[in-house]
This record gives sequence, structure tokens and C-alpha cells, in this order.
Amino acid sequence: MEVVVDTVGLRVPAGSTAVLVKNLYLSCDPWMRDRMSKHDEGDIVLAPDFVIGEAMVNFGVGKVIDSTHPGFKAGDLVWGMSGWEEYTLAQPEFLFKINHIGLPLSHYTGVLGMTGLTAYSGFVEIGRPKKGDFVFVSAASGAVGQVVGQLAKIAGCYVVGSAGSDKKVNLLKTKFGYDDAFNYKSETDLATALKRRFPDGIDIYFDSVGGATLDAVLLQMRQGGRIVVCGMISQINLQEAYGLRNLYYIIAKAVRVEGHNVNGHFHMYSRFEEEMAGYIKEGKVTVVEDVVEGIESAPVALLGLFSGRNVGKQLVALASD
Repeated sequence: MEVVVDTVGLRVPAGSTAVLVKNLYLSCDPWMRDRMSKHDEGDIVLAPDFVIGEAMVNFGVGKVIDSTHPGFKAGDLVWGMSGWEEYTLAQPEFLFKINHIGLPLSHYTGVLGMTGLTAYSGFVEIGRPKKGDFVFVSAASGAVGQVVGQLAKIAGCYVVGSAGSDKKVNLLKTKFGYDDAFNYKSETDLATALKRRFPDGIDIYFDSVGGATLDAVLLQMRQGGRIVVCGMISQINLQEAYGLRNLYYIIAKAVRVEGHNVNGHFHMYSRFEEEMAGYIKEGKVTVVEDVVEGIESAPVALLGLFSGRNVGKQLVALASD
């Protein structure tokens, strides 16, 4: 990755319907890694490969500078799909107006944006929580995991999370309200670690890591349990993926395993935004963000996701407003 200096016109080009946005915050998310690989024609992917020589693309927060679309005007605060650049000529169908301007704008890169909607739609629609359910969340201090755990507590569940450092484990217990948490790097046997914390089994597993953790969870699932498969961050840089060994337990325990990505859930965004903003204002949901300054910091911030360097939602601040 490289930073390229160029010039930009501060008007939408004549004859086009678009929105010119000054980017204030850029989101760093694991799904970007897949777009940095070259895929063969016919491969199943979440989104097309990035184009070499063009700005990378992901969700961000910005301010409208100019617009030829009737739904947006100069001065509007928006979030949506944007380029990793200071100004983006954005397509209006991929933008949302920010309605709760009293909350930090940075929240719309995470808890009130794509990752928050991912957590909400996956946990509520696929996990289908009931009061008293036993819930396990991997990558629990990340942008999605921190929201899932707090939603589970709101729903009256017992919640345990795993993370990759003692600092993050402490955060889960003291900041996000998890009933218990553990550092998976300190455990020699994940199945034993889960059995110790879930002696009666797991009703809902929200999976963001895949691999050995998913394999260990399958042994501990309760009859009729639900697994929300949202991410595979442990597998994304491997030449050869981890082979699951415990798939039989899906049959034996009638476990429902369902893949989840947010693309099919934007229709529920308005409902989600109002509900989540209310939780934040009421103090029921706490937000932790890991913010770096300046677009030149973006590459290191993105790569840090895959070593667990970040604590909370990783984002890049480009400008104050």
C-alpha cells in the first residue's frame, strides 16, 4: 500500500448523479483482507477484488461537500461505502444519513454502522436468543464481538468471551459486562477451557474466528443450539485451512449452523439504528474504539487486526469536524 498525493475538484462532475464526501473517519475491517487477494473467475467472494492502483474501499463517515442527488445536500453527515482517501465521489445508494449527531460520529464506523448491524442482525435473527441462554463469543473485544456480548446481556443471557490478551479479557469483564472471559492463547486445550466455563453446554456461539475454536465449540453445543458463523479471521492468511474434525456433533445435537454476512440485512438498518442509539444513551451498551490519526496510518492499523494489536473497533481519523 502507498499514499498517493493528488488533486480533486470540489464539485460533482456535470451530468452525473453522485455525492462528494469529505471523509472524516475510515473503518478498518477484516473482510478487506479477502479483497486484497487475486481470485479466479467463478470464485465465490463477498465483494470484488480491489483494483491495483485505485483507492481501497470500505465503510467510512464523512460530510457532504456537494451533491446532485435530491436525498443529500452539502453539510449532511453520512456514513457508508467510501474510498480510503480524503475525498470520495460516492454513489448515493451506498450512503446513509447520520440521524443521531449528538453521539460521536466515529460510532458510525462501528457500533452504529456496518459492524454494529452485523452483530445485531446475526445475534437477533440467527442466534434467536432467549432469556437464560448460554452464549459464547469469540474475538469478543473486537468491533462485532463487543456488541454481540452486550446484546446478549440485554437479552438476559449468560455470556462468556474469548480474546487474545489479558488486557482484552479484563476489558470484557469490566467494560462490556461479560460474565466470564478467557485468553485463548493461555489455554492448552480449548475444549477443556469451554467445558470448565460451560458445564451445561452452549446454546449460542457467535463465531468470528473459525478453525480450532469452532471445532472445540462443536463438542460443547447443547441440543438445538445455534452457531452464527460471521468470520474466519484465524484462517484468512493460511495457505491451507484448518480441517474441522467434530462436524458429527451438528447431527447428534441437532445444531443449526448458519453463515452470516451483513449484505442481506441493510433493510433493517433504521430499526437497528434507533434501538442501538437508545442503548448507548441509556448506558446499556459501552463502546471502545482504537483510533489512529492520519491516512498514512491506515495500512498499519489494518494489518494490526490480524495480530490482535487493536483493542476495540479499529478506525482511522482523517479530520475533525
